[in-house]
Amino acid sequence: MSELATRPSVRTAALSLGSIWPVAVVALGAGAAFFLFPYDLAFLTRIVIMMVFVLSFDLILGYAGIATLGHAAMYGCGAYAAGLVALHISPDPLLGLVFGALGGALIAWLSGLVLMRAHGMTLLMISIAVTMVLQEAASKARWLTGGADGLPGVSVSPIFGWFEFDFVGQVAFIYSVCVLVAVLVFCQLVVGSPFGLALKGIKGSPSRMRAIGTPVYRRKVTIYVLAGAIAGIAGALAAQVTGLVGIEVFNFSLSADVMVMLILGGAGRLYGAIIGTLIFMVVHHVAAAIDPFNWLFVIGAMLLVVVFALPQGLISLPDRLIRTFRRT
Repeated sequence: MSELATRPSVRTAALSLGSIWPVAVVALGAGAAFFLFPYDLAFLTRIVIMMVFVLSFDLILGYAGIATLGHAAMYGCGAYAAGLVALHISPDPLLGLVFGALGGALIAWLSGLVLMRAHGMTLLMISIAVTMVLQEAASKARWLTGGADGLPGVSVSPIFGWFEFDFVGQVAFIYSVCVLVAVLVFCQLVVGSPFGLALKGIKGSPSRMRAIGTPVYRRKVTIYVLAGAIAGIAGALAAQVTGLVGIEVFNFSLSADVMVMLILGGAGRLYGAIIGTLIFMVVHHVAAAIDPFNWLFVIGAMLLVVVFALPQGLISLPDRLIRTFRRT
C-alpha cells in the first residue's frame, strides 16, 4: 500500500525534473555565450528574441496544428505597442512588455475569430491578408506610427530603476534571456496542462475531439491569443533593444522565416523551436557574411536535408542516431 502511495509523488518529481533541466540548459547556454562572445551580444540578443517569437509559433503550429503565414501581425503589433508606450506614456521596459503582449493578444483575438473558422489554403491566405492590411495601415497612419519612417528614438528606462541599457548590450542580452526563460516555463505549463493535451487531440483529429464534447473552436482561438501575446512580447523586446520600430515588422518574410526555423528544429517540441532558431540565425549570419546575395541557397539546402532526412526536425537527431546504433 505504501508503495502505491509513493508512486504519484515519484512520477510528479520525475515530471518536474524533466521540465526543469532543459530550462537550466538554456540558461547555462546563454550564460556561456555571454562570456564566450562578449562582442557579439547584439547578435545574440536578436537570436534570443527570435527564440521567443518561434516559441509562440510552435504553440499554434506544433501543438494545435494551425498553419498560418501571418504570425508577423502579432509581432508587429507588439513592437508598435511597446514603442508608442515608451514614447508617449512611460519608458518603463516591463510596462512596454505588458502592452506588447496586450497588443499581440488583441490582434490575435480579433483576427483569430475569423481565422480559426478557416482551414488549409484559405487560412493561409487570410492570415497573409491580415498582415498586409496591418502593414498598409501602419504605413498610412503617419500621425501615429510615423509611416515608412517608423518610430525612431524609442528609449526605455533602467530595468527596476537599476539596470540601464548599455552600449555593449550586456543588460539587453540578460534582460532578453530572462524573458525567454519565463516564456519557456509558461509554454511548458500550457502544453503540459489538460488544455495542452486537448490541443494535441485537436491537431490529431478535430472531429473526434468535437465528438467527445471538446469546444474545438474556442480552444483554437484561446491558443491563438496566447501565442499572439507571446509574439507581441517578442516584438516589444525587439523595439526596446533596437530603439526603432518600422513597418518591416509586418514583412511576410518574417512569418516565413519563423516557419522555416520551427521546421528545422522540430515542431511540437518546444526545444525544437530554440534549436531551429539558433541554427537558422547562425547559418544565416555566416552565409550572408560570406555571400550576401546567395545565402538563401545554403538555408534552402539545409531545409531540404532536414525535411527528407529528419522529418521531425533536428531535435529528433539524437533519437535517430540511438536507433541506428542499436540496429547495428
